[in-house]
Parts: sequence; structure tokens; C-alpha cells
Amino acid sequence: MKKCYLIYLPALFFIFFAASCKKDPKVSPTVSQPVNYAKLGLYEQATGNNRRIFIAASKLGDITTVNYGLVFDTGSTGLTIDANGIIPASMITSTGFQITGDSVNVNGITITSQTATITYGGVDGSIKEYGNLAYATVTIGDGNGSITTPRIPIFLYYKVVNVTTGKQLAAHSADIFGVGPGVSATIRSIASPLSYFKLPDNITNGFRLAMLNTANFSATATYTAGLLYIGLAQDDLSGSNFIMHPLTYNAIVGYLPTIASTITYNGQSVPGTILFDTGTPATIIIENSAATTNSAALPDNTVVSITTEQGFNYQYTTSSNFNLTEVQNPSYSNDRRTIFSIDFFLSNEYLLDYTNHRIGLKNN
Repeated sequence: MKKCYLIYLPALFFIFFAASCKKDPKVSPTVSQPVNYAKLGLYEQATGNNRRIFIAASKLGDITTVNYGLVFDTGSTGLTIDANGIIPASMITSTGFQITGDSVNVNGITITSQTATITYGGVDGSIKEYGNLAYATVTIGDGNGSITTPRIPIFLYYKVVNVTTGKQLAAHSADIFGVGPGVSATIRSIASPLSYFKLPDNITNGFRLAMLNTANFSATATYTAGLLYIGLAQDDLSGSNFIMHPLTYNAIVGYLPTIASTITYNGQSVPGTILFDTGTPATIIIENSAATTNSAALPDNTVVSITTEQGFNYQYTTSSNFNLTEVQNPSYSNDRRTIFSIDFFLSNEYLLDYTNHRIGLKNN
């Protein structure tokens, strides 16, 4: 590009200015509004009534991965991924990784000797991952748009098992992209992979999830652009009609992703805390200590509503295809949280502010 030079002509400027009899109109400066740090698409897929959203992880350390889709999960914290295809097979055994000393560096990934197991799911079925704390850069997204994290802590697992049957599951069948607040209860050095970006001063650490596209849930994973906004602009926090909910601090895992609410159905009003969980693919679980059975499904056409303490309201109707709902007694489930499944995100937007420890909810 050629350089442009400003030619200073003082005499000509004086003559022009003296001949002018009126002031130039004032022009207001253009103020550019801060924008989100990044915007990515997600993949939507359905199997029967189970719906999932996945985020692509196209590179881990120095390894370009093979179309790995990680479950985008607002109900957990931290990235977990199978080591198969990422590190040499000779390093992976049925009982763990072959590591000498405190850690090993391979393919741009540091695998530590710190071992752990992470369990996902509930009383109706759960899985358990066995692996180690590791560190790596992660490129999230793909050819449709991507962004690379700094070097972050992750959980690299060597096997995943169905707790009920004891059967080992296929490699990469349980890769998780947990974006919840706080830290992992199992390895407290692991937090959401979205929380590590170094952001401009006018962007708040967090993300916004747009309303999902119901039409794109099919047997084949369908890319839906513009669902995930990384980094929160001021308009997200104060000008987008989100109702903000402060989070409760827990000494073990940090800030909890649950919101105090009242759940109403069949003439009953049940106080509780709600986890809005994209990682639950189908059934909403309402915890009610007054329930007369361990677990019972609400019939089709049952109207359920919630009201949070901050005034967010939402209502849905159960059906055979959407908003399947069970009522459980916490003495059976050992979990007092009511869990709203991915179907909630078909009608609502969700925002998580990591800096100020709050969740925003918005009807659409």
C-alpha cells in the first residue's frame, strides 16, 4: 500500500479560513460499541427424544483431531476428552497412562501423574471416566470458525465405563465441554475452557448461548451458526433484557450453577434450586421431597411453570416428544436439584458471567 502524505499549505489555509463566514457544523464522533470476543456455531443432533449440542475441538496441543464433537454442557465444569488418537497408543493401557515421573510431554500436551475419576449422570444411569490431569492449548470450532485457548488444564481419560453395566464405552463417546461456573469437584484446578481467555478491558469474562434451532435437530449433526458468543459486551449485561441471578458460593467447587426457584405443577408449588443443563438430553427432573413414589413421569399435557427469586418466569407443557418430565423424591435420587434439560434452551437464552458470578435468563 502506498504511503499517504499530508501537505501543509499555511497561506492557502489562511485565505480560505478568512473568507469563510460561517462555522462548520459539529460532527459527533462515532463511538464503536464493544463486541463479543468470538462467535461460534454449534452442532445440533437428535436420536429419538434425546437432543444434544456439540462443539467441535479441531486441535489439541499439536494434534489436529478427527472431527471430535464434545457435548456442550452447562451442567458441568471442565473439558474432558479421550486420549485415543491424540497420544501414541503405546502410552495407553487398560489401567492408565504410561508415565515416568511427575509428568510427560507428548504432542504438545503435558500429562501429569495426577489421576482421578469423573462421574456424569444420576440415579437413572451414569458413566465414569478414568484419566489424568493434563495441560494443552485447545482449538475450539472448525472450518466454520474457530478460536484457540491459552494452555489450559483439562481431563484426559483413557477409558469410560457405564456404571450400571460395567461395560467400557467406545473411545470419544463421552467427551465433555463443561462450561459451568466454579471448578471441577474432582480436580479443582480445572475450570470451564471458556473462562481462560485474556479479554479486552471492555469485555466481561463469560458467554452467551442463543436460543437453539429446533428444526436443526436431526439424526445427522447439523451446524447452526452464531449460537455461542464468547466474552460478554456491555449490551449483553445491561441492554438485552436478561434477568440476572447471583450465584451461591460453595467452598469445594466455587460458585454453583443453580438458581433458587418455585416449581409449580398439578396444583403443587415446590421450592427448589434449578440447574439449567444442556447436558441433559431429554427428561426434566423435578425434585419434590413430598413425592409419594421414588420416580414418576408427568402425563402429557401437564403444565409446569417456574418463577425464580429474581422474577424470571417460564412455562411449558409436557408432551411425548418435548419436555418429558419426571418427579423424583430426593431420598431416592440423592440430589435435591431440579434439572431442566436441553429442551429449556429451545425457548430461552442463557448467559453466564464468570467475572461477576451470575447467570442471565431470557425468554424468546
